[in-house]
Amino acid sequence: MTRERATLMYQLGRSLANVCFGTFGRLEVTGAENVPPYGPVILVSNHLSFNDPPLLVASVSRPLYFVGKKELFANPVSRFILRGIHVSPLGHSGSGIDAMRTLVGHLDKDRIVVLFPEGHRSPDHTMKEGMLGVVYLALKSQATILPVGVTGTQNFPGWRMPLPLCKLKANIGQPFSLPGLEGKPSKEVMQSILDMIMDRVAAQLPSEYQGVYGDSARRSNSGQRAPVA
Repeated sequence: MTRERATLMYQLGRSLANVCFGTFGRLEVTGAENVPPYGPVILVSNHLSFNDPPLLVASVSRPLYFVGKKELFANPVSRFILRGIHVSPLGHSGSGIDAMRTLVGHLDKDRIVVLFPEGHRSPDHTMKEGMLGVVYLALKSQATILPVGVTGTQNFPGWRMPLPLCKLKANIGQPFSLPGLEGKPSKEVMQSILDMIMDRVAAQLPSEYQGVYGDSARRSNSGQRAPVA
């Protein structure tokens, strides 16, 4: 099986990201060997900053695929650039169904898709409750899940040189898969799976980033979270 080649624009973007993070920051990537070399993968990460996607692109050797709001594609120039760096627009409705259809299409082609299950950037840089979309996608596709924790991107402003240099890190955890389930899972089962996935992401982060998935939060909500296997 041969690896899919990224577009030229994606390769240029990855090189630019490496130069920027390497010149104006100190980027450390751990667990790069955990990235499956082939097959469909759902990369699941916490979300701190608009710098997270380029950091992931710089940290993972395989091409990554994203989805973005259709409004971002209104301008012909931005549409050309976004498509070139593997960002697909949501459908006309901008709904979760559109996103699911797009992501499943990528996974059917044995690609890596990126999801930020919190749904938005964290204002205080700690993990917030995840949303169930990642569970639906994982169960439907049976793709491998790759948990990643990113830190430092919130301190990497795009409008000035950061001094002192920012410490940036992508910690790539062990990949895992969900068991096949017969029938329609209950809400409780879906929530338990979501908590397990988010716990795997939290395990890649320092305690001060773990938020609602940290040890103290888990103890205060004992019985509501599934243990990490």
